[in-house]
Amino acid sequence: MGLIVAKFGGTSIGNGKRIRKAAQSVVNEYMDGKKVVVVVSAINKTTDELVAIADESIGKEVTEKQLAEILSLGERTSIRVFSSVLESLGVKSEYIDPSHELWPVITDDNYGKAQIDFERTEEQAQGLLSLLEQGIIPVVCGFLGRTENGEVTTLGRGGSDVTAFLLGHCLKADNVIIVTDVDGVMSTDPRKIDEAEKLDYISVEEMRDLATHGAQVLHPHALRFKDPEIKAKIISFEKGDLSDPGTEIVGPFEDSMGKKVCLHHEPISVVAVVGEDLLNQIGLLAKMTSLVADANINIYGISAGQNSITLFLDKEEADDAYHLLHDLVIAEDNLSSISLGRDIAMLTMINPDFIETPGVITEITNPLKENHINIVEISSSQTAIVLFINWEDGKAAYDLIKEVL
Repeated sequence: MGLIVAKFGGTSIGNGKRIRKAAQSVVNEYMDGKKVVVVVSAINKTTDELVAIADESIGKEVTEKQLAEILSLGERTSIRVFSSVLESLGVKSEYIDPSHELWPVITDDNYGKAQIDFERTEEQAQGLLSLLEQGIIPVVCGFLGRTENGEVTTLGRGGSDVTAFLLGHCLKADNVIIVTDVDGVMSTDPRKIDEAEKLDYISVEEMRDLATHGAQVLHPHALRFKDPEIKAKIISFEKGDLSDPGTEIVGPFEDSMGKKVCLHHEPISVVAVVGEDLLNQIGLLAKMTSLVADANINIYGISAGQNSITLFLDKEEADDAYHLLHDLVIAEDNLSSISLGRDIAMLTMINPDFIETPGVITEITNPLKENHINIVEISSSQTAIVLFINWEDGKAAYDLIKEVL
C-alpha cells in the first residue's frame, strides 16, 4: 500500500482555503490506498507572532520552559484544525500533540533546542502504526518534542522538517513529502532571477549545502534522517497534489550524522605570488586560475591578501603551475615575485552542525596548539573547515581532530 509522511509548512496552510486544499490532497492519497502520516507547522506567521507577544509581555524574564509551552500553541492549533478538516472530508483522523499517549518525539530537557533521544523516539513512534492500521490518519505537531517527564520542548527553527524525516525514518516510510510554497528546488531564487529553473533531482549533500547557505525550502538538519530506501521530494502546495514530482532528493548522507574528517592522501604544495595592492587588481585572480585550469591543474584552495595570493595545488603539478605563473609575474607590472613552498597536508572537516556551533574553530585548533602543530592556512564555510598544515604534522593533526569532532 505504501506509507507517506507529508509535512505541510506554515505557508501551505496559511489560511482556511489552503488548509482544505492540503487536507484534500491527503485524502486523495488515502483513497488511493496509501497510509499517510501528516506533520504540520504552525499556521503562517503564528510562531513569529507568539515570540513577539512573549517578548513584549514577559521580556527577558521568560524561561526556556515557558517559551517552549507558548510556542507549542502554534502547532497545537494547526493539528486540531487540520485533523478536523480531514474528518469533514469523510476520513478518520486523530491529532497527536505532546500530551497524547502516542506522542513520538522524545527529547532531552533543552527546551529551546532539544536533542532527540533516537532510541526512545523510534520505539514510541511505532504507536502511530496502530492508528494507520485502523484507517486513521495521524496529524502530528512538527517542531515539538517531549521529555520523559512529559514537558514540552522545541527542536529549533526548521524543526518540522526534522520531525517529518525523523518519523519517515522511524516508520520506514516509502516517501517523505515536504509541501512548501515553491515548485521544488530552483537553480536560484526565482524572485531575483526570472530565468530560474526547477531541478528534477538534487543530492542530499547538495541540498544540505544549499539549505545551509540560505535556501529556505528545507532545514539542513532534517537530512540526517534521510534513509537510502526512502524517497523524498519537495513540492508546492499550489497544485494540491502529493503525487506532483517536484524535486526529488536523492541518496543518504555517507554516515548517519553527516560528519567527516579527511586527510588528503598526497602532499599539497604552495605557490605564492607577491605584489602590491593585489586585492584591487581587477581580473588578476581570473588570470591566475585560468592559466592553471588551461594546464588541467586542480586548485584545492586559494588565500588572497593585500600583497599576496597563494594557491594550494597537488605537489606533482605544482612545478608546472609555478612556471606558468612566473610568466604572468613577469608580464604584470603590479606583480613582483613568485615562490614555490614546502609540502603541506590538507585536512578537511565536514559537519552540518558547524554553522550553529559557536567556538568550533577554537575547539579544533586548540589541540593543535597544545601539541605545537602550526597552521599554515585555514578556510571555512558554513559546513566545512579546511586546514593546511606542515606535511610531517598531518597524521598527528588528523588523530587529534578526530578525537574532538
